[in-house]
Amino acid sequence: MGARGKSSTHDTEDRLSKLPDDILLSVLECLDIRDAARTGTLSRRLRQIIPMLSKLIIKVNSFEPSNGNRTNIAFDDLAEANATVAEATKSILARRKASQDAIHLLSLEFYLGDEGSISVAQTIAGTMETQIVGSAEFAILTKTGRPKCTEDDVLLHGRQLMLLVDACPKAFAGLTCLKLENVRLDKPDFPKIFSTCKRLEFLRLNNCDMGMLSLLEVEHPQLSELETDHCNFERIHLKWLPRLTKLTFMIWIAQQDPFAFGYVPLLQSVSLTNVGLSWHKMLKLSEVLGNATVSTLHLNLKSEKIWVQPEGPRQLLSVFHKLRLANLINISEECDLNWTMFVLQGAPSLEELQITVQDHFCEMLRDKELRKQYAFSEEKKGVDWEETASGFKHHKLAALKIYGFRPQDKFVRYVRRVIEATVNLENIFLYNKIVCERCKRTVPKASRSPWPKKQRFSLRNRITSGTNSFVVIHFPSSSSSY
Repeated sequence: MGARGKSSTHDTEDRLSKLPDDILLSVLECLDIRDAARTGTLSRRLRQIIPMLSKLIIKVNSFEPSNGNRTNIAFDDLAEANATVAEATKSILARRKASQDAIHLLSLEFYLGDEGSISVAQTIAGTMETQIVGSAEFAILTKTGRPKCTEDDVLLHGRQLMLLVDACPKAFAGLTCLKLENVRLDKPDFPKIFSTCKRLEFLRLNNCDMGMLSLLEVEHPQLSELETDHCNFERIHLKWLPRLTKLTFMIWIAQQDPFAFGYVPLLQSVSLTNVGLSWHKMLKLSEVLGNATVSTLHLNLKSEKIWVQPEGPRQLLSVFHKLRLANLINISEECDLNWTMFVLQGAPSLEELQITVQDHFCEMLRDKELRKQYAFSEEKKGVDWEETASGFKHHKLAALKIYGFRPQDKFVRYVRRVIEATVNLENIFLYNKIVCERCKRTVPKASRSPWPKKQRFSLRNRITSGTNSFVVIHFPSSSSSY
């Protein structure tokens, strides 16, 4: 190293050395663990500071070759990255003194199925025995991603997971967050995981099951948040979850209601995402929500067939009477919006209604033959709905937000309809199309650019003319892409 390089390193070390410990820790906690570890080469003091971190987040992808996602990385390289995670975890925690302050967050992401995963879990178990750990998280990945996973793969992953649980029960007993993917377990295994993970508050299952169209029962005294994505269960029975507050349910294959509620007294938020195929049952929210009374509801229709059955106020009142926020996402552009009025009519306490109208082309299957092969609906995507509450008035709705608003009659008529049905509506936010980077090529720039002043004035007149409403209509100039 030349004189200039030595001087630069010395200057950096000198500046860092002058910082108080608490500021140094704050800086290091904002860095990726690999970068934080590299700073330890600058001085002995920094090497001593790193084990003092109150938040320790180690992700295997920080140590992978930078040539794309795991599908493009050789298994040997993934195993090497896993071994590095194990080594880094052991090295940092071994230098931590038992008398130091509690670890607020200990978060590990690693691959399943080799010595590295067992080493990580054993190190965490040892730390939990000697130190106070607030939140402990495992995100357990598989070396084969979901798109390429065969039945043999998910069975193998299931066996590997249970070997890990059996080898390191104390580590799993201390977890507050567990994320699993691409595993098929035997019937007794899920109950075993639930009983082993006594502190578990958050559980995410991605492409997990006990065989196609199996039934999963979930009972846990601490679990407060559950996420499932592309799981092949016939139904998930949330049997006894006294602390569950949030449920996120994405993509199901069941022809009947995909989940059922037992004892969930604290449930507040439900988020449902699905691609409505030709054989999917239309969900009646009054039935699928059962005895739950949620305050927040998100429904993502993925720009395909509507899979929610509009119902009358009498049917919905028992499940919607506490609903404050309803968010209807990715309604196909070919659909009318009048059907969404059933939410407003069934939720007397609703304060905000959000609607996104979008054909998200980069996520949609557009090839006609493939759509037929995978049973996408060939019928119209919309749903017929007739208003049942004559002279209906809503007294709580304060805000209406529409993303993907267009200056077409169906949009204008819908907004006018909401205005006429509401007594205390204060603000309407009409956003132009919001598109992702990949969709930019297919969406004309004019339809995602800020509204011209003349067009804003014209739309306000069309919407409010003859309504005697004092609602304020906003045309936000937000980012046109995400």
